[in-house]
Amino acid sequence: MADNTTINTNDERAMRRAKRQTLIDTGVDPYPIASTVTTHVADLASTYAELEAGGMGPEDEVYYLAGRIRGYRGHGKLLFIDLEDRSGQIQLFCRVNNLEADVWELAHQLDVGDIVEARGTIMRTKRGELSLMVLGLRLLSKSLRPLPEKFHGLSDREMRYRQRYVDLIMNPEVKDTFVNRSKLISAIRRYMEGQGYLEVETPILQETLGGANAKPFTTHFNVLDQDCYLRIATELHLKRCLVGGLERVFEVGRQFRNEGMDLTHNPEFTSMEAYCAYSDLQGMKELSEGLFQACAAAIGKGNTIEYQGQTVDLSSPWRSAPMHELVSEVVGEEVSIDTSVEHLRELLDANGLEWDASWGAGKLIFELYDELCEKTIVNPTFVCDYPVEVSPLAKRKADDPRLTDRFELVVCGKEYANAFSELNDPVDQEGRFAAQVEAKAAGDDEAMEYDYDYVRALEYGMPPAGGIGFGVDRMIMLFCDQPAIRDVLLFPHLRPERREGAPKGTGSASKPQAEAGKLDPGISREDAFALLKKYNKNEFHIRHAETLEGLMRYYAQKYDPENVEFWGIVGLLHDLDWEEWPDPEQHTVKTAELLAEAGANPAVARAIQTHNSDNNEDLPKPEHKMECVLWACDELSGLIQAAILMRPSKSVMDFNVKSLRKKYKDKRFAAGCDRTQIAKGAELNGMELGELFASVIEAMKAIAPDRDTFGKE
Repeated sequence: MADNTTINTNDERAMRRAKRQTLIDTGVDPYPIASTVTTHVADLASTYAELEAGGMGPEDEVYYLAGRIRGYRGHGKLLFIDLEDRSGQIQLFCRVNNLEADVWELAHQLDVGDIVEARGTIMRTKRGELSLMVLGLRLLSKSLRPLPEKFHGLSDREMRYRQRYVDLIMNPEVKDTFVNRSKLISAIRRYMEGQGYLEVETPILQETLGGANAKPFTTHFNVLDQDCYLRIATELHLKRCLVGGLERVFEVGRQFRNEGMDLTHNPEFTSMEAYCAYSDLQGMKELSEGLFQACAAAIGKGNTIEYQGQTVDLSSPWRSAPMHELVSEVVGEEVSIDTSVEHLRELLDANGLEWDASWGAGKLIFELYDELCEKTIVNPTFVCDYPVEVSPLAKRKADDPRLTDRFELVVCGKEYANAFSELNDPVDQEGRFAAQVEAKAAGDDEAMEYDYDYVRALEYGMPPAGGIGFGVDRMIMLFCDQPAIRDVLLFPHLRPERREGAPKGTGSASKPQAEAGKLDPGISREDAFALLKKYNKNEFHIRHAETLEGLMRYYAQKYDPENVEFWGIVGLLHDLDWEEWPDPEQHTVKTAELLAEAGANPAVARAIQTHNSDNNEDLPKPEHKMECVLWACDELSGLIQAAILMRPSKSVMDFNVKSLRKKYKDKRFAAGCDRTQIAKGAELNGMELGELFASVIEAMKAIAPDRDTFGKE
């Protein structure tokens, strides 16, 4: 038997493990195989709704319940246990006279969180609480970790996502979300089948990348010695089904895109794509309206729902609006694809939006829509007539080839579906695949590959068809009123967990370096700036160094206020040797020598060297918060400054995450800014990419010269 005198009574896990061993030593299996359940809490509540306070149910009506203990109160010869099953909670009323001695003893070994089976009859206490008068009690699973006192609204939401099992136990509304998710996906299938669509399954492992422009995950099929992709879309295989005569097909399934994460994006997500032969965009509109209304009904909602404080009317008919019409409403004058490029540029300038000299009228209109209009849309709206410049793979409209036969469904400022009149000309498709191959050869890692078999399928003839893709996770966010995609994914992807006692690595979310107390940089700011100017004559390099200094000081105030000066000097001198010794591998090695000669604390050089450790494996990896922040800010601040210079205001004060995301995705813009390093910076700091973007933009606004611009010069 365990010797409880050796147990630290402040360590509840140790105490529970000791109880477990005590049970085993006395012949009780704390994890038995079989259990008996004959009813659930909600059923009992319904059956005995009329039972009066102080009343007893029939003695011959004995019930078996099983669930988790959520409360435990002892009063001498009485024990009161709150039992929770999938349908609700009920009180277990345990009296010493009703239980065998060993069962009464077992009851005193139970803890909150244990899973038990209770046998008994129904009663209602004098206070009116429905209870099970316990005649027998069995332990089904001993809980070795205590449930947290608080697991709701934590500032570190990652803990809730990572330990979703605890989140489900502690927060009933979280469980409700995932129950509703299941109902919604079932409703999608039922509705589609009711419309005559056949559900099919297409390959997740694919030899050829296609169906969307996205960066894939890659893997290797050993038996065939074949490199494969995890699919990024189901489109091309579903349209093969149309060729084969399956006239209405759909698939609900996982897609995988090796891209960033934010409030509405996760690398693994669920979509529903549907294709209907002999249909068109009007058919896809009708399908969308019916589908959304069926989803609302499935979770007990009508055609009016609430999403993040906004009231959404799902009643038919939904608005269909050409893109130029929406832009006209926002800018206060009529614009169209025929509006002059010069005037559209003036409208962009007037609204503080950037443009490129190569953009035609269609791209300029799209930019006005994307920046000004989409966020204003609340009720479901089909945004139609996308310019061909921003929809190069879509079919052109017969009456105006400058526009495409496409719509996006927008609700509450977010896109929920994308629909097309599908391209079925094999020669046209062949040419578009060839263009994608050229784009990939030019460095676009999101471009599609040439799918010879799909062209061959089209050559047999595919009927005219309407096609649509829905973001299922976003739909669930809408109907469950959740702000982030990770709130509707049971187990969203997270960075590797840092375990206590594990060696520090690049994924470490370690504490700031100030664990050692106040740090002396060994060099004054004045001397550090003089050293910078001695080895850097290019004004751009000096300005970049000052920007990094400001950012490091800003973040030091948040994370390590005792060492603001130390952080600032690390930022100021992080590229000290780059202008005179621009060797990617040896970058920061010379810096360490220069700092040693200047009498600086070696810890300054060590911190600086971490931001080049990806080019030189002999350099230290970023571990401390200061080093992780330096890594994140270096490349990203450069990308932000380049983007600011493109804006009419040349100001960071009106810059936002959406604009930065566009520049980040455009690999041709500021090509010298390493996107891989930026993504790793987010990982090092335990942030999603969008969170890092927002944080650094806010920091740059806080340190901007004159609180205005980084780009006046």
